[in-house]
Amino acid sequence: QVQLVESGGGLVQAGGSLRLSCAASGRTFSSYIMGWFRQAPGKEREIVATISWRSQRTSYKDSVKGRFTISRDNAKNTVYLQMNSLKPEDTAVYYCNANPSTIWSTLGAPGDYWGQGTQVTVSS
Repeated sequence: QVQLVESGGGLVQAGGSLRLSCAASGRTFSSYIMGWFRQAPGKEREIVATISWRSQRTSYKDSVKGRFTISRDNAKNTVYLQMNSLKPEDTAVYYCNANPSTIWSTLGAPGDYWGQGTQVTVSS
């Protein structure tokens, strides 16, 4: 089992940047596919980006490609989401997810482990 704690959200103007972090507990962090999801008011939760166990592979939602970068540091049990050129439509609660699957799937279904979420608000 893994526990996840996100940080780094906040209020930023359009065109600005934020870096989200997600710290995981446990000694098996490298065995999880990690992902970032988001949920805007009145909308369903959607996938943003995922990264494989040792960073061999990444995948991104089309609307964030070229602006967001997911990365992980297995020594620190942490996954990051660098968000640049932010747009008002990026406003949402961002959630970290851990998936214990041993099979990679591009933008695949989330695992069972979620953080509490961190609010990102982009003003126009």
